[in-house]
Amino acid sequence: MKIIETVIKKLSEKEKRTVKIGAVCAAAILVFFISTKWLGHWGQVRKLLDAEWAKLKVLSPGEAKQRGLLSVVPVFEMPQIEEKQKFLFRDKFDEQLKKAGIRSEPLEFLSTGKSQQDGYRLLRLKCSGKCKFAQILDLLASLKDNPYLVGIEEMRIKCDTKNRQEIELDLTVSTFVK
Repeated sequence: MKIIETVIKKLSEKEKRTVKIGAVCAAAILVFFISTKWLGHWGQVRKLLDAEWAKLKVLSPGEAKQRGLLSVVPVFEMPQIEEKQKFLFRDKFDEQLKKAGIRSEPLEFLSTGKSQQDGYRLLRLKCSGKCKFAQILDLLASLKDNPYLVGIEEMRIKCDTKNRQEIELDLTVSTFVK
């Protein structure tokens, strides 16, 4: 340190200014070298990021397409306690039967069984009635709108021997309960 101080004291004002300008230029060259490498790397990162965004844009549906997809996906309500879910499920299913024009006997709950999902049991509802084939199709098409429906457990259709238009329907549907 003392050597540097003695050398600096021996320099004239013009030489001191030259050393300062040289140090500033060396620092500027170092900053320029580092920043150009950093900017080059940043440019590569931006190109890769833009390519990934382009891939995501291709994969993501438009707003209209997304609304269309949501209309196809069935709605589902989380299971309630058995007493509450039983009435919600029965009322909604009965409403769907009436909307399809199916004359059914009183709906009958079958015993609840253990399901594969921990903490939930399967509650089954049996429906028997008479209707036309088109009404069965209408009912099956509308079942996806039932937010409590988990699945169709059993379906049996039998054609009346005397009247071919009359069909006997036995349908068992299920829901989850807590």
